[in-house]
Amino acid sequence: MGLFIQPVPILGDNYAWFVRDEGTGATAIVDPAEEAPIVRAIAAQGGRLDFIFLTHHHADHIAAADVLRTRYGAKIVGAANDARCLPRLDIAVRDGDTVTLGAAEGRVIDTPGHTRGHICYFFPGAPPALFCGDTLFSMGCGRLFEGTAQEMFDSLRRLAALPDDTLVCCGHEYTLSNARFARHVDPDNAAVAARMQQVEALRAQGRPTVPVTLGEEKRTNPFLRAPDVATFAKLRQEKDVFR
Repeated sequence: MGLFIQPVPILGDNYAWFVRDEGTGATAIVDPAEEAPIVRAIAAQGGRLDFIFLTHHHADHIAAADVLRTRYGAKIVGAANDARCLPRLDIAVRDGDTVTLGAAEGRVIDTPGHTRGHICYFFPGAPPALFCGDTLFSMGCGRLFEGTAQEMFDSLRRLAALPDDTLVCCGHEYTLSNARFARHVDPDNAAVAARMQQVEALRAQGRPTVPVTLGEEKRTNPFLRAPDVATFAKLRQEKDVFR
């Protein structure tokens, strides 16, 4: 029956993600950082929370994890390599480990770059879904706060190898500003122009621009399109100061 996936807007421009395995009813929230809107979203979907999946340790991704665990009895899942910076983990995972949500099984992918301990969760079911925190954004990628350009380039290459119909479920609503940068560095790309037009329309209506398919990202995201680490590093430096 697949996964039900819903973005939960929090903190102005963050997204937590509510996920339910439709076959069993098991539920999870990804990167919860604000209690009230997440509690409302859970209540609207039946009031059940079994797991809390964390991608990395920044406060705007973990701040509500402990209070939600206490409220619902949910188990917190996060990177063993990042455990010292995260809320107490009930399940510590490493690259290649499997996480289970009801009948759905996901794979843990190490994606250092934004932080050294960043991980993503890939569920290959129907639809395939990638919960990628601040590694991959629509038309962008995370800043290099702890990792190197080489680490982030390699992490993005790992994600780009996933199926094109994978839904990219990222941690922020940055798509409009990312689209402007993509138009700046890739002005002749018709796919970028079309995506920017779509994004402008969605944001004008107050609607999320994600999830988006990985195939669309491969056509429009300059960081995924970078052919080598030197090009990627130059793009990342340009984006850091782009206005």
